[in-house]
Amino acid sequence: MRFYNEPKYKNHKTAVDGISFDSKAEAERYVLLSYLLKTGEIKDLKLQPVYVLQESFKKNGKTFRAVTYKADFEYFDKKKNKKIVEDVKGVETEVFKIKKKLFEKRYPDLSLTLVR
Repeated sequence: MRFYNEPKYKNHKTAVDGISFDSKAEAERYVLLSYLLKTGEIKDLKLQPVYVLQESFKKNGKTFRAVTYKADFEYFDKKKNKKIVEDVKGVETEVFKIKKKLFEKRYPDLSLTLVR
């Protein structure tokens, strides 16, 4: 049995630089990316960028909301010369697997990387 405030996947909220992260792993990744940003290896670091996977639409008078995916990080890797989208995951949920497929189809020029 899981209690109301108990984390579902045993992750623990962690704060760094006044920013709250859903897990210790995500916070640690932020620290590393911040370092890479300061050293100039990456640029344009964004936290929790949102990507539209399917636009909202109407059918039979009913409005369906857009399907979106919120990544953990986005940045430009200077060595690879491309934009990287990252998600820090301990557990790949079925919803994530579906959204990853939709992301890959919709954004073929972006690289979605799973960080464990």
